[in-house]
Amino acid sequence: MTEPQRLQPHTRSEKAVWASVRKVQDHVTDAITSFAGSLSFVYIHVVWFGAWVLLNVGVFGLTPFDKFPFGLLTLIVSLEAIFLSTFVMISQNRAAARADVRSELDFETNLRSEVWSVHIGRTLGLDPHEVEGHVQKLIAQARTGLTDGSAGDVDPAVES
Repeated sequence: MTEPQRLQPHTRSEKAVWASVRKVQDHVTDAITSFAGSLSFVYIHVVWFGAWVLLNVGVFGLTPFDKFPFGLLTLIVSLEAIFLSTFVMISQNRAAARADVRSELDFETNLRSEVWSVHIGRTLGLDPHEVEGHVQKLIAQARTGLTDGSAGDVDPAVES
């Protein structure tokens, strides 16, 4: 007796698809952006700026290397801001690309579900055109509710 075949799912995992297109530079960019958006980043900068200012106003008795108005500090912070904003934009673009992948996979899953539903409906003796007519009425009812602000539950049992 042969063992029955296992049915393998046809849907693709969003994580697997996304992992297959990510590169090392994507991981680096995400790590930088993640750190730059953390409280650790803020604390490090508070200490760094505080030490810089105190050192350069002579609190520690050392010769200042960047006297007030701290032109070198301003230059460094400006360059840091340029690079950080670039990393943030790269991460946002990648997030948008990941959303596109997710949307494409959702479409594939929805299409697969619709084909199976029609097939099962026909097997049960249902007319797909009649079912689609009900679906279109429900969609119109839901859209009307959204546009006039009275969106509530759409009840397929209630004929309009």
